[in-house]
Amino acid sequence: MKYLLKFFKGYRIESILAPLFKCLEAIFELLVPLAVARIVDIGIRGGDHREIFLMCGVMIALGVIGLICAISAQYFAARTAVGVSAKIRSALFAHIQALSQPVADEIGTSTLITRMTSDINSVQTGINMFLRLFMRSPFIVFGAMIMAFTVHARLALIFAVVIPVLAAVVFSIMLVSIPIYKRSQGRLDRVVGKVRSNYKGTRVVRAFHKEEGEIAEFDERNDALTKIQLFAGRISALMNPMTYVIINLAVILLIRGGAISIHSGDLSQGELIALYNYMSQILVELIKLASLIITLTKAAASGRRIADVLMTSTEKEKHFSTKKASSDTALCFENVSFRYHEGADEALSKVSFSLRAGETLGIIGSTGSGKSTLVQLLPGTYLPTEGSVFIDGKNTALYEKDELRALFGIVPQKAQLFTGTVRSNLLWGNPDADDETLWQALAMAQAKDFVEEKELGLDTPVQQNGANLSGGQRQRLTIARALLREPKFLILDDSASALDYATEASLRSALAKLDATKIIVSQRASSIMHADQILVMEDGELVGFGIHRELLDTCEVYREIYHSQFSEGGDKQ
Repeated sequence: MKYLLKFFKGYRIESILAPLFKCLEAIFELLVPLAVARIVDIGIRGGDHREIFLMCGVMIALGVIGLICAISAQYFAARTAVGVSAKIRSALFAHIQALSQPVADEIGTSTLITRMTSDINSVQTGINMFLRLFMRSPFIVFGAMIMAFTVHARLALIFAVVIPVLAAVVFSIMLVSIPIYKRSQGRLDRVVGKVRSNYKGTRVVRAFHKEEGEIAEFDERNDALTKIQLFAGRISALMNPMTYVIINLAVILLIRGGAISIHSGDLSQGELIALYNYMSQILVELIKLASLIITLTKAAASGRRIADVLMTSTEKEKHFSTKKASSDTALCFENVSFRYHEGADEALSKVSFSLRAGETLGIIGSTGSGKSTLVQLLPGTYLPTEGSVFIDGKNTALYEKDELRALFGIVPQKAQLFTGTVRSNLLWGNPDADDETLWQALAMAQAKDFVEEKELGLDTPVQQNGANLSGGQRQRLTIARALLREPKFLILDDSASALDYATEASLRSALAKLDATKIIVSQRASSIMHADQILVMEDGELVGFGIHRELLDTCEVYREIYHSQFSEGGDKQ
């Protein structure tokens, strides 16, 4: 939690004023029992109506001033809580955006979502409650004890005994409940993860009639979350009855001792009522304090989880060679091996090849052969576990992240569009592009015709993930977006899978005129057979490298893929 204190910068005055106004409110509240005592002892017992009206007026004034102080305190506390949580949320989002892919994979998407939402909301509530009550409750508890000593020192000793006992109970429960709430948030991560995976895979779940199994698994995770929350709730619920028992025992002792003192003439009835009111104030404030501690326990657990992410290094430790590749190669893989997690099987194993600038590289292989993994090593999304990847003769590990990625235009395997318009999505590629440039990119990506057919053209709305567009339209828009970057390297990761053969052929012809080194990943032989070099992958290994005709003669894997897609008498150029 200490790590998050820096976010209070800019809200220090509000952080001081909120508890200050609460303390002022508490002072006025502590004066009320004295006014009640005067009403009983002087006004009622002595028949002094003027004193009764005077003290009633004092009590109303104390109440009004206390209300103003309470509203002021609430304003400053809310302003601080909202402002600080907004700064934390912005910092956390920025940090998540800066995380390298391996680090993000290690933390987990569902965990990051929970910390951006539930955890920050918990911290915001904790800050608000803390500023309002962390000084008020102890102030009234100890203030009531001090005021009790001014009324009657011997009976006030009951207060001096009760308060430490109550403090011991409250803090014992707090120490037990903090780790339980932390575990509860971990269980919440698992529930969020399940919801997210089901939301993304709804069509697959329905296609395979797995609804019942998925519901059962969700119920299992939800039940685990419910059980630990109930367990935490039961422990926290002990606080109220235990404090009530202790306070009421103290009240019994107070009334008994007060009755004896009144009988002996050592204490007036008004003073006993004042002592009882102070004991009631302590009870109310301890209940508030118990609620505050439960809230702060949740907030502390959430704050630690947020701080853990913020303190996580954005990059994993890099291990690489500083040597350079040949200057005449645009990209070069040198004995590259890669695994996604330590202890996992290798996704790539001892891959070596090179490509000159301006050439087109085709990458083909069956599903799971390592094609997409290979191209993710090029822009530094991942770094090799072993070996080196060189871009323009320089190891990718030596590049600054922004410098390296500026060289690439990437069309991912799954077309990803954002809520907005066709124009706003294209401008991701080049924020300064004018309409003419946008239309040129659309034309090269074979997307101009269908955009022109739309009534709003470039301002046609795009729903989240391009839900209102077909698969082929989404792919062509993502290709146009990548072309707007005018990249030195263009990566097309199976980005024409939803296009028909005629459209793909037109796209291929248009891209051939592009002055860039192109890397085309596909499961279609027709998409890569005209490439300058073809790389054939199988189970993470490079099993063939060369041109189309050579591979037909020398690479069995390539030959099988080709013949499975073309008849024996078909075109094999």
